[in-house]
Amino acid sequence: MYGLEVEGFSLRAARGVCKADDGMIYIAEKFSMRWLFIALLAVCGRVAAQAPAFDSGLVVAEGPIQPQLLSRQFAFTEGAAVDKAGNVFFTDQPNNRIWEYTLDRELVLFMDSAGRSNGMYFDPEGRLVSCADELEQLWAIGPGRKVTVLLRDVAGRRLNGPNDLWIDAGGGIFFTDPYYQRPYWSRTRSELDGEKVYYLPRGGEQPAVAAADVKKPNGIVGTPDGRTLYVSDIGDGRTYAYVIGKEGRLSERRLFCMQGSDGMTLDERGNLYLTGDGVTVYDPAGKKIAHIPVPEKWTANLCFGGKDRKTLFITASQGIYVLRMRVRGVE
Repeated sequence: MYGLEVEGFSLRAARGVCKADDGMIYIAEKFSMRWLFIALLAVCGRVAAQAPAFDSGLVVAEGPIQPQLLSRQFAFTEGAAVDKAGNVFFTDQPNNRIWEYTLDRELVLFMDSAGRSNGMYFDPEGRLVSCADELEQLWAIGPGRKVTVLLRDVAGRRLNGPNDLWIDAGGGIFFTDPYYQRPYWSRTRSELDGEKVYYLPRGGEQPAVAAADVKKPNGIVGTPDGRTLYVSDIGDGRTYAYVIGKEGRLSERRLFCMQGSDGMTLDERGNLYLTGDGVTVYDPAGKKIAHIPVPEKWTANLCFGGKDRKTLFITASQGIYVLRMRVRGVE
């Protein structure tokens, strides 16, 4: 599922500024051109056709429903997360890096040797919390890129590979733990009895199982009021909604829609954005109200960024895209 294509771009300095043919400005820190996973290039080609664009919910800004390509010089993009200012962070997992897309429209190499970070989210302290699945851990990346390992295992057993997460207002972490065999692992099977959703309380040393009634959980996001948690069961092609109780307990599972998803996000109207075949938007009742095609084989993640939180930032295969919206994000 990984590939690489560089379009008129090169960075070689330990720290430097370069302008690529796509017009973007890139700032590199301790960067080198030792690209990984090049042998898998052909697997991640552009997609030929997707579901047609529509917007009955009027969530996209006026104009064509056509995300703008920012850059396509990555191997596989994931983990979109926005900080309080509106800067967006995302991962290039095969190349083991985290990038930042700033409010000034600059691409900055934020962190190298990033633990093969996948899903990410900012906690109440402003730390970037990462599903670092190189060693099946949860990281908190603080000032000066200092890494604190929040979680290493479950009762002495390796996690499958933390995939995505959402952090509540109290700092508790809900995360999904599906098993996807990685080429950089030496193991070839899970040490656990299933693929589950966990809850790690703030300051906690061990997580509790929050949901075990899923086949392969992936995308996850909660509502700003902390009452509802959406979980994509990508292994069963469904997304569920749970009621969030005390200490991260989940109850009253209900089927939200018949679609699985990789990353997910919410807007101010309570609409849920799912990924995979482009971006599909559902209203709070589970009605499909929009589809945003993305010209890539797989759309992996997204979030709302910018000062006004009205720019939808999309990670998709080798590329990153943006689209102006009528609605604001809530993360």
